[in-house]
Amino acid sequence: MDLKKYQGVIPAFYACYDEQGEISRERSAALARMLVNKGVKGLYVGGSSGECIYLEKEERMAMLEAVMAEVKGECTVIAHVACNNTRESCQLAAHAESLGVDAIASIPPIYFHLPEHAIAAYWNAMSAAAPNTDFIIYNIPQLAGVALTPSLFREMRKNPRVIGVKNSSMPTYDLEIWRRLGGENLAVFNGPDEQFVAGRVTGASGGIGGTYAVMPELFLKMNKWIEAGQLSRAEAIQHEVNSIIEEMCSAHGNMYAVAKGILQINDGLPCGSVRAPLAPLADSDLPIVEKVAAHIREAVARFA
Repeated sequence: MDLKKYQGVIPAFYACYDEQGEISRERSAALARMLVNKGVKGLYVGGSSGECIYLEKEERMAMLEAVMAEVKGECTVIAHVACNNTRESCQLAAHAESLGVDAIASIPPIYFHLPEHAIAAYWNAMSAAAPNTDFIIYNIPQLAGVALTPSLFREMRKNPRVIGVKNSSMPTYDLEIWRRLGGENLAVFNGPDEQFVAGRVTGASGGIGGTYAVMPELFLKMNKWIEAGQLSRAEAIQHEVNSIIEEMCSAHGNMYAVAKGILQINDGLPCGSVRAPLAPLADSDLPIVEKVAAHIREAVARFA
């Protein structure tokens, strides 16, 4: 089992739309190419940042196909495949394996509060649909409405394909639990971007985050200083990143709409808006987007 491919900085990939609001293969490929050229370790496709809950199954397949056609073999690709039902989740899992992704990932079932044995059955069904592909549990209780527990984790570890946890709960103690229970043969990813340094120091092998794509240089530099043992230098960048994230969240529109506006300004990448019911940018947001884009450019130059 090669867990080295799951270390480092892995941006959560944004859904890229054309002017009519349809998934754009061309824009998806362009975003993937930009991120790989900037040196990220991998891409996490089809998760929260990919607006997965609001996309049709075929749209998610098209986005993943575009990414894999562009970067297959150049970086690690993790495909989030969870849908609101097991059947379509398994179809996405099988499709992802057919494309050669490194791993599939899944949140727990949402809305209904299911017992742990039902959640395990949901995840194991996806894994069985992609039997040659690693499986990563996505723990994000603040949005999914259910949290990964030690007992559910132990049950899932009976499946040899379960090799990691993407932990997006805010307490770093949760991350330490999975590291302790899973041992050295488990990949643990820090989810909250605001605590990338804390997560890595606590034992995360890497990070997957929704703001990495607009400022990959800053997360890559943080990761470099962490690995070099220069934590004070990493913390200085973390403080700057947190200020940028706060500015991104101050807009009227959804944060991913802000992120796509930043990519348009700083990288010349049009990615469209966001899928309703997510809120698009308002006219009053445009000065905020420009301010944040400038803040990122300044920070990248300062911490180069």
